[in-house]
Amino acid sequence: MTFEILLLVLLALAFDFLNGFHDSANSIATIVSTRVLSPRYAVIWAAFFNFVAFLFFGLHVANTIGKGIIDIAIVDKGVIFGTLAGACAWNIITWYFGLPVSSSHALIGGMIGSALVKAGSGALMWKGILRTVGFIFISPALGLVLGLGLGVVVYWAFRKSVPLKIDHIFRKGQLLSAALYSMGHGGNDAQKTMGIIASLLFSAGLLGGKFYVPFWVVIVCHTAIALGTMFGGWRIVKTMGQKVAKLKPVDGFCAESGAAIMLFVSSSLGIPVSTTHTITGAIMGIGSLRRLSAVKWGVAGRIVWAWILTIPCSAAISALTYALIRR
Repeated sequence: MTFEILLLVLLALAFDFLNGFHDSANSIATIVSTRVLSPRYAVIWAAFFNFVAFLFFGLHVANTIGKGIIDIAIVDKGVIFGTLAGACAWNIITWYFGLPVSSSHALIGGMIGSALVKAGSGALMWKGILRTVGFIFISPALGLVLGLGLGVVVYWAFRKSVPLKIDHIFRKGQLLSAALYSMGHGGNDAQKTMGIIASLLFSAGLLGGKFYVPFWVVIVCHTAIALGTMFGGWRIVKTMGQKVAKLKPVDGFCAESGAAIMLFVSSSLGIPVSTTHTITGAIMGIGSLRRLSAVKWGVAGRIVWAWILTIPCSAAISALTYALIRR
């Protein structure tokens, strides 16, 4: 492994750390805002389940990212650098403004930008890109439906219980739902960096003639995303936990459980969905169960615009970066 490749692997792990840092809000916002756990214990809880996710998921998403978004034949060190520069820059910009956008889509946008500058539109794998873009809209919609559906079931099942008893039960239940959501987050998001590192190693001839993800890459990627979660993106916690909708423990349980179901299914199918979109949709769903006005739709609209802009903006930064380093 050359020094340049080692630096790019470290840059990819820095992106993975930023992913955990940026998306930690998704994992802990509901459990912190409902005061089930303090922020310190919540990030430890989420980070642990981010890390152990590799024990429960295959590597379908990593394979999609590694060879299903752009033609792996055109991947080189410059393409990987441009990709990571675009994704990291957009993550930092949106973190600063407290916007819960998708690190996954920032990474995919970065890949598209570099590939377009190097080889034109022929290098793009449209099937994988269109499926990913489609889930910008599908994942929050399904998250909303699952969160709302679970809320209806739970509220009906406990309709005769006193509020204090419900609160007591779901304060414990939220520990389970937060763990499942964090596991789904780690199982989907850490694999995206695995795919980038594996494609870099493959393009450098370090994997032989067959694309695969080495086990050491799996471990370091899960470690990086878990460490990022430990540090936590507190600006986004406030947006997710209180600005979209006010949550109670029972609401947090339904939102996290609905989002976790969505992430488990998408990871098993190899679809790199946005964990951010999924949990935001679930929060909107459970918030609207009480009344539509409980969801602050102005904040939600600002978030949706950030989602729509993520791929083109990260692609533009990546394209500019690649063009500059090529010169």
